[in-house]
Amino acid sequence: MQGYYHSVTLDEDKCMGCTNCIKRCPTEAIRVRDGKAYIIAERCIDCGECIRICPYHAKIAVTDPLDAIDDYRYKIALPAPTLYGQFENLTSIDSVLNGLRLLGFDDVFEVARGADFATEYTKYQIKHTNPKRPIISSSCPAVVRLIQVRFPELISNLADVQSPMEIAAQIAKDEFSRKHGVDIEEIGAFFITPCAAKATSIRNPLGTEESSVDGAISILDIFGPLSLVMNKDDNPCTTIGLRKSTLKGVGWANSGGEGTSLDIASYLAVDGIPNVIKVLEEIENGKLSDLDFFEGLACVGGCVGGPLVFENNYVAQNRLRKLISKIEDSEPIDRKEFNMALEKYDWKFNKEILPKPIMRLDDDISSAIKKMEELERIYADLPGLDCGSCGSPSCRALAEDIVRGYTTEFDCIIKLREKIRNLAREFGELSDNLPTGMDRSDTGGLKHED
Repeated sequence: MQGYYHSVTLDEDKCMGCTNCIKRCPTEAIRVRDGKAYIIAERCIDCGECIRICPYHAKIAVTDPLDAIDDYRYKIALPAPTLYGQFENLTSIDSVLNGLRLLGFDDVFEVARGADFATEYTKYQIKHTNPKRPIISSSCPAVVRLIQVRFPELISNLADVQSPMEIAAQIAKDEFSRKHGVDIEEIGAFFITPCAAKATSIRNPLGTEESSVDGAISILDIFGPLSLVMNKDDNPCTTIGLRKSTLKGVGWANSGGEGTSLDIASYLAVDGIPNVIKVLEEIENGKLSDLDFFEGLACVGGCVGGPLVFENNYVAQNRLRKLISKIEDSEPIDRKEFNMALEKYDWKFNKEILPKPIMRLDDDISSAIKKMEELERIYADLPGLDCGSCGSPSCRALAEDIVRGYTTEFDCIIKLREKIRNLAREFGELSDNLPTGMDRSDTGGLKHED
């Protein structure tokens, strides 16, 4: 997987240059120039905020179509627990899992079960190692990329454990391969995703060289076909006992689900990228030193609020809570099963997560210092309104864009107005000082004296 891939992309034909997106982007990754938005790749964390806010639907997430599963001889569905919250009056998770089989998948492995294993592995790490506190959840790839871009000093606080999606894919492929005697290379594992960030993390993994997941199908795309097969009278739920996840694993879909499953007294769960940023600032400033665990989720409500879901996040949260209260819990992962998993799988990161230096103005240090000084001078001369009318999200971002040579100060409406006023005054002064041989009432030509 060469190069850098982003799931969030722009449909220029739909973009009207309205500047709504630039104000909501948490990493200032969007600009509007020449009446069109564009995304700065190295700044984008694929959080999907621009998808939510764009009134023209010009921001889209690129995921795999359902027929992509046909590229593999054997297909495994990895449904996010968020999927269960999309269905009204759902009484059995097995009906959803069986529906996925009816769509063409040979097997189903719940990401909620992967969350159960992630929980046990995190507990194991806390008990047997001495992780830096507060431990920051690494389950939300958008938050991990946010830390890379805006809070690089907190990378060492990230929980050293792969995501439930990755854990689920590894176990699912291994079990299917052994059970049916097939080559793992013939098996495709597809995540049913509520968000763009997880689709990106498959192509550009965090903390690992290569993802065990082979594709991502959005909940939006699969909800319709899945609803049809689930509701057909001649296709009832014929397979029971498919669900293996615990209720705590299912609860990971809602904000606070991970922290609750860890049984940690001092934990904080925050959802919504602006709120996550505020807490990360507090952690960076050392104001939450008594906190043991921080669960930050980019989407409001948690994964149920992802940009690729069908149902309103508050409705989905409530449906999941009702579902959890109605169904019986599964057996938790026992010590023997977990110890066997420890021997078989290594769920620690095997690739270092590095900062992304988006503010590097020049590779040469002396040139970078001069550019920074110029940036500060330009910024001090700008109005400081952060109105976004220039196409940059803030006055400081505009100053940076000017220094980088992407634009000029006259993209600022106020600076342009000042320039026009000055030019008008200069023209007025020039007209008052025309040579005596010229007609002051008609500067377009000379007046001949008698």
